[in-house]
Amino acid sequence: MPDGIYYADYLQLDKILGAQLPESDKTAHPAHDEMLFIIIHQSYELWFKQIIHEMTWVRDSFLNPINDNSPAMQVAVHRLRRVTTILSLAVKQIDVMETMTPLDFLDFRDLLRPASGFQSIQFKIVEAMLGLRMEDRHAGNYYISQLRAADIQLIQKAEKEKSLLELVNAWLERMPFFEQPENWNAHQPVSNPMEHVFWKEYRETYEQSLVREEKENIRFFDSVFFQRDENEKRKLSPKACRSALFIMLYRDYPLLQLPYQLLNILLDIDELLSTWRYRHVNMVQRMIGTRVGTGGSSGKNYLRAALDKHYVFSEIAELTSFLIERQHLPTLTSELEQRLGFVKN
Repeated sequence: MPDGIYYADYLQLDKILGAQLPESDKTAHPAHDEMLFIIIHQSYELWFKQIIHEMTWVRDSFLNPINDNSPAMQVAVHRLRRVTTILSLAVKQIDVMETMTPLDFLDFRDLLRPASGFQSIQFKIVEAMLGLRMEDRHAGNYYISQLRAADIQLIQKAEKEKSLLELVNAWLERMPFFEQPENWNAHQPVSNPMEHVFWKEYRETYEQSLVREEKENIRFFDSVFFQRDENEKRKLSPKACRSALFIMLYRDYPLLQLPYQLLNILLDIDELLSTWRYRHVNMVQRMIGTRVGTGGSSGKNYLRAALDKHYVFSEIAELTSFLIERQHLPTLTSELEQRLGFVKN
């Protein structure tokens, strides 16, 4: 055998392949499908570890001002896209799980109590890193009651750090294109963004695009982008929302391509997590019907409620409510077009 590192040693296969210890093997009736159940969930945890690894790099990059067209932004988009690919695989793994029938699961299900996938600390750290906070979770008391004290502290530690949602908000607020008055070329800031020529024109065009049943949307428009009610709890500031909308509208300009990809990937992450939860709801209903989960939850009812509540980037998604057709977009100044990547001859 040649010198150097050995495949099995490098991957520590003795530890990995020796980590499947079915509870049913301790009984008189070993359950064949428990091995599948364990391996699938171990695979999930390995993928969650990789997601945390990728998101830690992205979060650390955004802790300092990041140039919208820099190598760091390129890498951030690439690594977040890797996260979406992993989440797509996580959704597909449910196909393998569903080769196990309800009777196959019942052979060992009661041996798992009170353990539950609900107790996956890594998954909850992923959610916290994205921006889902304890107070925003469905059935928060149950959420805490099922975890060990040390695990609760791990999640609380993750929640004290800047989330990706908070960092994206700060990044969007730094976008410099609307710090000028109506002529776009003077060098004094605009005190009221609603007075900026671009937003005045855009708001008017948007209002004209609304059909009769949508006329009340203009109040929502003002609330999202300008006059925020102090009692209204939103995660993205008006300034960040204006920047995100501008990126969506003018995404074809080179400088805005990466920022647009970043925003789109965040929506992909939300959608894939939602799809994963939806598939999980259907699988649980198929496997146990109306019975409670092994961890004591209400089973499919809990999962369905969490599905509706646990979106992280919904405020970015709802900005599509305020898009207008390309042919009606306000014309940008030549100076701004140059800054965004095109130069007029």
